[in-house]
Amino acid sequence: QVQLVESGGGLVQAGGSLRLSCANSGRTFSMDDMGWYRQAPGKEREFVAVVNWSTGSTDYADSVKGRFTISRDNAKNTVYLQMSTLKSEDTAIYYCNARGLQFARRVNYWGQGTQVTVSS
Repeated sequence: QVQLVESGGGLVQAGGSLRLSCANSGRTFSMDDMGWYRQAPGKEREFVAVVNWSTGSTDYADSVKGRFTISRDNAKNTVYLQMSTLKSEDTAIYYCNARGLQFARRVNYWGQGTQVTVSS
């Protein structure tokens, strides 16, 4: 069973930094990419960043470009999100996501979420 375990959330002042981690601690599978989404109170879940597991290529939401950096450690099956120059509007629950192929089927897994709160 795939198990995505997130860590690194917390409370930080505006302008500060945090680093989130997400590790697949369960069964491995052929991953296409891993990424981060977030959901603020009263809002829909939105895309933040994604990294291609094979090539390392990345993509970001416009709202975080230049402030957030996504990276991966293939050996540890872990993805990171370095968040800098945090703003109050970055406050949300951040969810890790992994997509790929398992037993010849397309799969899409989610972590349990980690809270990030930015105080102004």
